[in-house]
Amino acid sequence: MRTLCASTLIGEFFVIGFAGLVAMKSDDMSMATVWTVCGIGMLLSVLLCGVITRPGGIQLGWALQVVLVLSGFVVPMMFILGLVFGVLWWASVHYGRKIDEAKARWAAQAEAQEGTEAPA
Repeated sequence: MRTLCASTLIGEFFVIGFAGLVAMKSDDMSMATVWTVCGIGMLLSVLLCGVITRPGGIQLGWALQVVLVLSGFVVPMMFILGLVFGVLWWASVHYGRKIDEAKARWAAQAEAQEGTEAPA
C-alpha cells in the first residue's frame, strides 16, 4: 500500500506546484500567499509519504484530497484534478491493502512450506 499511496502523493506534489503557477496569475491573491499555501501543500504531500503506514496516515491523505478538491475555488481546473486524484487515492488505498494481504498470504505459505520440507 505504501508504494501506491506514495506514488499518488508525489503526483499531487507536482499538481499542487503547477496549480500554484496558474494561481499566480490571479489578481485576488499575492504571490507570497499563493506560494505559502502551495508550499505547505507540497510539503505535506511529501511528508505523508513517510507516515502513510502509521495510524492516521490514510486519514491525513484523505484530508489532503479534500483540500485539493476545494482548491478548485481558486483554480477551477483543480475541481477535476482533485476528483481524479481522489479516485487515485481511493484505488491506492483499496488495492494497496489487497496487495499487502496477498503478500502476507504468500509469505505465510512460503514459511509453512519451508517448515514441512525435510532437511536434506
